[in-house]
Amino acid sequence: MKKLSLVILAIAASFCFGFAFNTILTKQSNNQTTMKKVTGIGGIFFKCKDPKKMKDWYKTHLGLNTNEYGANFEWREASDSTKKGSTTWSPFAETTKYFEPSAKDFMINYRVENLTELVEQLKKEGVTIVDKIETYDYGKFVHILDAEGNKVELWEPIDDKATK
Repeated sequence: MKKLSLVILAIAASFCFGFAFNTILTKQSNNQTTMKKVTGIGGIFFKCKDPKKMKDWYKTHLGLNTNEYGANFEWREASDSTKKGSTTWSPFAETTKYFEPSAKDFMINYRVENLTELVEQLKKEGVTIVDKIETYDYGKFVHILDAEGNKVELWEPIDDKATK
């Protein structure tokens, strides 16, 4: 009878320790916040023979409100409608070197949060970082290469300045 009691006690103790250990691990993993990476599209950039002609065409035929850089689409955050955001559409001269080292005729700009932390994480994951983070009055920028060697621009905006 003592052996049976000890076996039952050992099983119950193992269960309790296992449950407690699992609870601790679950709480720790739930407390870790997952870093947001891409939060939206910041811009679409593409090469063309005549950027001015292209901007004029889109203004005339599709009603884009173009300026010297292209067009800016302003919108509001879904989670907080008091926050503005923007997406840029911009044609570049076909001879631009800005998309290098990619050989593609386009580049996508992604909006991100915490660019500095994201770059450190990307480095650890073996992602090619093309340049260093540059800071302007409308945000921080850095360029990376995706799995096929396409240059990608990451942008941590300062929205109140980016939408002006």
